[in-house]
This record gives sequence, C-alpha cells and structure tokens, in this order.
Amino acid sequence: MVYHTGVTYTSLTGSSLVCFACILLHVACIVLSAFLTCDATLHIAFLFQLCKQYGPVFTVWLGNTPVVVLCGYSVVKDALINYSHRFSDRGPLPITARLAKGYGIIGTNGEHWRHTRRFAITTLRNFGMGKRSMEQRVQEEAEHLIKAIEATRGKAFNPQAVLGRAVNNVINLVVFGRRWDYEDEAFLKLLDVTNNLFNFVRAPLGVAYVAFEKIMKHLPGSHQKIFQDCEDMKSFIREQIKSHKKTLNPDSPRDFIDCFLIKANKENETNSKEFNQENLVVVAFELFTAGTETTSNTLQFSLLLMMQYPHVQEKVQKEIDTIIGSSRMPGMADRSQMHYTNAVVHEIMRYVDITPMALAHQVSEDTFFRGFMIPKGTTVFPLLGSVLADPDCWKTPYDFNPENFLDQNGLFCTHDAWMPFSAGKRICPGEGLARMEVFLFLTALLQKFTIKPANPSDTYDLWTLRRAFRKKGLSYCLSAYPRT
Repeated sequence: MVYHTGVTYTSLTGSSLVCFACILLHVACIVLSAFLTCDATLHIAFLFQLCKQYGPVFTVWLGNTPVVVLCGYSVVKDALINYSHRFSDRGPLPITARLAKGYGIIGTNGEHWRHTRRFAITTLRNFGMGKRSMEQRVQEEAEHLIKAIEATRGKAFNPQAVLGRAVNNVINLVVFGRRWDYEDEAFLKLLDVTNNLFNFVRAPLGVAYVAFEKIMKHLPGSHQKIFQDCEDMKSFIREQIKSHKKTLNPDSPRDFIDCFLIKANKENETNSKEFNQENLVVVAFELFTAGTETTSNTLQFSLLLMMQYPHVQEKVQKEIDTIIGSSRMPGMADRSQMHYTNAVVHEIMRYVDITPMALAHQVSEDTFFRGFMIPKGTTVFPLLGSVLADPDCWKTPYDFNPENFLDQNGLFCTHDAWMPFSAGKRICPGEGLARMEVFLFLTALLQKFTIKPANPSDTYDLWTLRRAFRKKGLSYCLSAYPRT
C-alpha cells in the first residue's frame, strides 16, 4: 500500500531502558497524532503544512492507525461526490459510539444508516423543513428571542445563552412538538448537558478519550459525569416517547417522535431493526444536540462579525429596510431579493468554518484514488476548512468578504466550493433547517437592533477567537440598541 506519510513513530527495540524510553516516545506520538488529527485548533497550521509538503492526499498516524487526509476543493469533491459510493462509510468515533451504542445516524453504516437517515430526512421535509410550517415556527421563536434581547435595554450581555435557547427551541418543536420558556430549569439543564458534551469533545480530555478509549472508559474523571448526564438526557427522551405513545393519533402526527412511532407500528410486521425505541432515543438525542450547537455558534459569530464590520451591518439593514420594512418578520421568500444579505450569510458560514474537519469517513472497499491505493476500512478525514479557504476557489480566502458570493452586478451567486455542511451522502441532514434558522434569526435581529461592542474600545482578533472557539467555545459581550 502506498501513502504519503506525515507523522511516524519509532518501533520498540533495544534494552529495557531503551524499551522504556521507546514506550514513552510511542505513547507521546500516539497523543501527538491524536491531538493533531482530532483537535481542530491545530489542523490549519499543521495539516495545511503537510498538505504543502506532501500534496492534497497524505497520511498521519492516529496511534497505530493510518488516517488519510484530503485537502482542497478538487480532492474533497472528488472523494465525497464522485467517489461517494466508496468514501461514505462513517469512520470510528469513540465518543459517539459510547453514546449511541450502534443506533442513530451519525456513527452508523450500512442498511441501518441508510434506512434511518432516509426516514429522518423525509420526515423533516414532510414536517416542514424548508416549507412554510417550519418557517412559521422559526419566526415565532425569533419573536421570543427579540423580546429577550429587548429586555437588556441596551446593556452589555453575553449572547451565547439566549441564542442557544432560541435555536434549541426550534429543535424542541421539531422533535418534541413543544418549546420551553427560556428560564425553565429542566430546559436549561438539557442545554447544559449539550454544552458540556461539546466542550468535552473539543478539550484535551476528549482528545485523550479518542486516543485511549479502551483505558479512558474505565478511568474516573469528569468525562464519566458527562456520559452519565447524556444518559440522563436519553432517559428524559424516553419519558417523552412514553407520553407520546399515550396520546398518539396516527392520522395527525405532531412531531418527529409521533412520525417515528407511526412508522414503527407499520413496520412491526416486518421486524424492522431500525424502527425500535432505542433507535428513536438516539436519533432524537442526535437531533437535539447536533441541531443546537453548530447553528447557535454560527449565530454568535454572525453578531460578532456585524460588530467588527459595521459597514456590512449597515448595508444589510438597508436591504432589510428596502425589501422587508419594519412592520413584518423576515421570511424565506425575501431571501431571493436580498442579494447582499444572502451573500453575507453564506460568507459568514464560509469564513467562520465551524467544522473545519468533517467527521471521520471510511472507505468501504479497496480504492485507487489520486494515484494511491487506500485499503478497505481506512479512516479518512476530509478537511472542509481547506475547501472553504481554497485559494484556487475564492477571491479572498482568508478574509471576511461578502464579495465572494456576489457577481460583477452585485447579484448573489452560488459557489460549488461552499461546503460548510460537508457534501455527498454524508452531508448534514439538517442543512436546510440550519440555513433557514441563520437567515431568519439574523435578519430578524438586524431588523430590530443595531449590534455594537459592549465597550466602544473593544476589538476582537477573529483569527484567535476562531481558534479559541474550537477549544472551549466562544464567549464575548455585546450591546443591542433598538433601531428607530
């Protein structure tokens, strides 16, 4: 098998003293390899350097396991779209595997994954994702968000909590058929579990868990509480399912849980492995957690960028005033007329680069790709960040610039290299909902408020903040002044 090799480690040989030193070296290299391939804060500096040295297809080692890394739009598109039948299996995800136990969508493969994903996407679409009914739900939540921000009366506040609550309530409406008050204790506890889980995944402890799963899962530590909290959340979901069963009307499903239960009743005769309660619990858990974190973080960065680029904010507000006015909420039908705002939203997602590395893929068969033979079962990391900042594709790849999505006439233009949700068969199933939320929430906020730094002298190094976010999340304060 032929690979470009980026990181290697020494074999254990020699005397006992030398062996001990080699063991330490071996362990250090495992940690280093795991850190470099799992921690998004270093992938830009390290993996991009390897890309320059070894080309757009190369290998790093995660312990004893080779991981093939793909860089740049051309290579990532080739793998995920043109060779999607071979690159679409999910690679090993130790944290997900412990939480899902073989169920759900994120970490599964084969027929189970295909059936569950197809049902989830179809149900979300039929239930309203991309349609008027879901748009109304997002608009209603935007009104609650506006009221919460109005209550600050222009005083400085951290938008993290209120944005997370708004985004999560949209998911609650989809999955559970209801929303929670922003100060509801049970609601806040579930949000804390979600935030703690993603902070763990980003932190060195999470990286260590990935590298030493067989050991770490038996050791005491804060990670054990995080897993227990997630099990408690799944117990909450089971209670919701139990309640839904008692009030289920097969002719009038209220939410995702109802749709799943109706499908499960129909599939009983065929003994389907996909439509059972534990699979529903895990899918609901995945929708609840994954559907909150990335979208709320995108909105946080959106407001930060509006503060940093007030001329962009003013231009978006001018377009909102012209197309929408102040008497009604923004709607998805407005987007086609709002070329600059649409370009800003797309550029935010490109520039912020929330998930610079897609979740691990795996080749399903021996694959000859770009001059290299990649054996069946090899883990593959497509670097989405290298696509979103590919200098061959973007006017200004490293700067925030809405012109990346505008043609010479100032009209919005799509871009094939825009892949913040990945691409191919493993593209995020919630892409449509996430894009709707970002557009509607952001335009609704800028329609009502002007976003300014908490202190006029505050400045932010966006490059540093993006790196810090990938370790511990984003935290900053702003002031929202009602527009007159």
